[in-house]
Amino acid sequence: MGAPRSVAVVATAQTELRSAWSNAQHVDLISSTVMRLLRIAGIGLADVDFVIDSGSDVLDGRSISNCGFLGAMGAHHKEESRVEEDGLWAATYGATKIAAGAAEIGLIIAYSKPSESDVSLFYASQVEPFYQRPVGFDHLAASGLQAQQYIRMGGSEADFAKVTARAWEQAAQNPFVDIEAAPSEQEIASGEMVAAPLRRHMMARSVDGCVAVLLAGAEVARGMSSQPVWITGMGSAMDNHAFPVRKPGRLEACEAAARAAYNRAGLDPRSASIAEVSGSSAAGELMVLEALGLSKPGQGFDTYSGPTAINLSGGALPADPIMATGLLRLADAHRQLTQPKVFGLASPETAIVHAAGGVGMQTHCVVTLGV
Repeated sequence: MGAPRSVAVVATAQTELRSAWSNAQHVDLISSTVMRLLRIAGIGLADVDFVIDSGSDVLDGRSISNCGFLGAMGAHHKEESRVEEDGLWAATYGATKIAAGAAEIGLIIAYSKPSESDVSLFYASQVEPFYQRPVGFDHLAASGLQAQQYIRMGGSEADFAKVTARAWEQAAQNPFVDIEAAPSEQEIASGEMVAAPLRRHMMARSVDGCVAVLLAGAEVARGMSSQPVWITGMGSAMDNHAFPVRKPGRLEACEAAARAAYNRAGLDPRSASIAEVSGSSAAGELMVLEALGLSKPGQGFDTYSGPTAINLSGGALPADPIMATGLLRLADAHRQLTQPKVFGLASPETAIVHAAGGVGMQTHCVVTLGV
């Protein structure tokens, strides 16, 4: 067997991210996104070799929910797979298929409509069932404990407010995020306490939305796009299910996923032009930046003034379409690498993309990109 083939992101498309798409169903969001992506790429459904979708049966409210969306995804009479994890994992699955020579063009789709579900119950279903779930331990509690641990390492509630305000300001400039007005740092710092020391805006806001990404092997990618963005490294890892067993103040699974991606890409994270990361809370975003090697422990806030452009999209705090957040980070990084002037960037060459899932960000996926 020869060396793995190069794989590129050749096109992306997405819906607007709204607190609720009350006038559209899942199939509407998915079909409109797929049709837009195919128009951008200049191909038809017949050219797509396989479809991989990412979503949640729990959030969708029915088992094997993807079977109801096959037509909207354009997956009839095609090889179709479901990934019950964030869409960035689906992208690594698709990239692996193409790199192995099993296909040429893959369509990756991630969608979410948490407005139709109880997000707290979605996360509660993932909590260890014998000791933690009966006492009400959940995603909010885990995030609050992580924030307390981070403060002991040198962070502060003021840092959380600044990180959150920055995220909302960036998202307000993102045409794909529906925001009436970004809250001020003072409004954030005085907001409702939801999991001490985290206040309401310091937790990621669940939104509805869909994103689709087209992947292709090297020869096809060069024929389809004048600016293919190459996937140079991939890694994923899972931390302990039981929250108390995890190392306080660190995201060891994120560190492991990043090491795998960097080793494959030969990338020093401190040289990355762009980083698009998914933090389920303000403290979580800082912990991710540190776990990715972009700053030293307890100094995540300094990363925003460093050489790497961090979350120009706004990240997950203002807009978290659960199950699609990481794939959106990939689409955002793709746009920034191919349209740098729009984002005030000079000549970016590399990007780090991150996704997280589970209670207290138990699982992590890291993808590196290059042009």
